[in-house]
Amino acid sequence: MNYFDVLKFIPGVSQPTKKLNFKEKMKWTGLTLILFFTMSQIIVWGVEKNAVQHFLFLETILGSRMGSLITLGIGPIVTASIILQLLVGSGIVGWDMGTKEGKMKFMGTQKMLSIFFCFFEAFAFVSFGAIPAAGGPLIAIFLILQLATGGMLIILMDEVVSKWGIGSGVSLFIAAGVSKTIMVRALNFFGEGGPSGLIPSAIVSLTQGSPLSAIIDFIPIIFTVIVFLMVAYAQSMKVEIPLAYGMVRGFGYRHPLKFVYASNIPVILTAALLANMEMMARMLYNRGISLFGTYSNGNLTGGLMYFITPPRQHTLSSLVVSAISGTSLPADALVWTTYSLFMILGSIIFSIFWINTSGMDPKSVAKQLHTIGLSIPGFRRDIRIVERVLSRYIPPLAVMGGAFVGFLAAFADFTGALGTGTGILLTVMIIFNFYEQIRREHLEDMSPTLRKFFGR
Repeated sequence: MNYFDVLKFIPGVSQPTKKLNFKEKMKWTGLTLILFFTMSQIIVWGVEKNAVQHFLFLETILGSRMGSLITLGIGPIVTASIILQLLVGSGIVGWDMGTKEGKMKFMGTQKMLSIFFCFFEAFAFVSFGAIPAAGGPLIAIFLILQLATGGMLIILMDEVVSKWGIGSGVSLFIAAGVSKTIMVRALNFFGEGGPSGLIPSAIVSLTQGSPLSAIIDFIPIIFTVIVFLMVAYAQSMKVEIPLAYGMVRGFGYRHPLKFVYASNIPVILTAALLANMEMMARMLYNRGISLFGTYSNGNLTGGLMYFITPPRQHTLSSLVVSAISGTSLPADALVWTTYSLFMILGSIIFSIFWINTSGMDPKSVAKQLHTIGLSIPGFRRDIRIVERVLSRYIPPLAVMGGAFVGFLAAFADFTGALGTGTGILLTVMIIFNFYEQIRREHLEDMSPTLRKFFGR
C-alpha cells in the first residue's frame, strides 16, 4: 500500500461531474453559510457556563464561536496549512509542487493533518481550560469529541464551498464572522439596558443633547470606512504583462499581476499563527507558566506575547476620544512597532511560501501561459523567456504585497475599527475576490439585473 492509497481513506467531498452555473454555486454557498451559522448557535454539551469569555478574541480570526460546535473554526485547517507550507517551502519535505502528484500529496496530507488538529486542538481547549468541562473525565472526553466533530464538519464544509460553491470555505467563514461582528457592534438596538450598537447609541446621545458622545460613538465607524476604502484601493493596483498569441498575429493579451499578489492568504496564516500563540500563552499561564504571557482580569499585561499583540485599549480611536474628552492616554509605541513588524514579516514569509506551494510562482505561471500559446512579443516562443520576465515581477510583488497587507492589518488594528483591523482587511479582500471570481466566471449565466450590477 503506497501513500496515495492511504490518502484515499480520508473522508472528502467529490468533485461535481459537470460545470456548475452561477445559480447552483450560489445555492451551495448559501446552504453552507446557513449551516455554519446554525452550528454557531448550538452550544456543546458539558461546557461550563460563562467560562469562555477570555478567548473571544479568537472568534474573528478563526471564524468561530467559543463554546459552540464551531469553536475550532478554521483553526485546524489553517494550522495544518502553516506547518505543511513551512515544511515544503523550507525543503524539508521535497515535493515538487509543479507536478500533479506533488499537489495531490500536499492537499491530501493537509486534510489528514487538519483532522489530526481537530482532535489535538479540541484536547488542548478542554485540558488547558479554554473550554472547561463542567464535570469529570467522561464529560471532558465527550466535550472533546463534540469539538473535534464540529471541526471536521468545518473541513467538509470548506471542501463543499471550494468544489461546489464560490471561493473557499475558509474565506467565507471569516467574512461571515467579521460581518456579523461589525453589524452587531454597529446596529444592535437590543443590548442589556438599552441599545448597545454604536449607531443607536449615537442617536440616543443626540436626542439627549450630547453631540460629543455621538461623535465619540461614530469614530470607530469612520475608521472602519477608511480602512475599507484603503483595502479596496490596494486590491485594484496591478502590473500588466504584455503577451501575444503566437498562432494569431496582431492579437495580444495583458496578463495582470496584482500588487497584493498572494491575496489575503498571508494575513490569514499570520493572524491564525498569532491567535494560536496567544491561546497557548493563556493556557500555559493558567498552568502557572508566565514566560509567554501574564494576564490581569483577562487582559494581557506582560510576557513575550505582549510585544506581538495589539493593545486594544491604546488605539487611534481611543486617542481621538481622549483628545476630544480632554483626558490623556499615551499610546504604547513600542508594542505597536513590534506588533507591526511581526505582521509585516509574517505576511512576507507566508506570501513567499504560498506562491511556491500554490502554483503562483514564475515557473508555474509561465508553464500555464505557454500551454495556451502565449509568449512575450518580440521574442521567440520559449517558456524560459516568459519565466525570466515573470521572475522580474512576481517575487518582488510577493514581498511588497505581503509587507503591505501586513502593515495594513496592523494599521487597521491601530485605528480601533470595528471587527478588528485584521478582520476588516480579510473581509474586504474576500468580498472583492468573490466579486472578481463571479464576474470572471459567471457573467454569461446570471440574470440581466445581476449582470448590470457586475459591470456588464
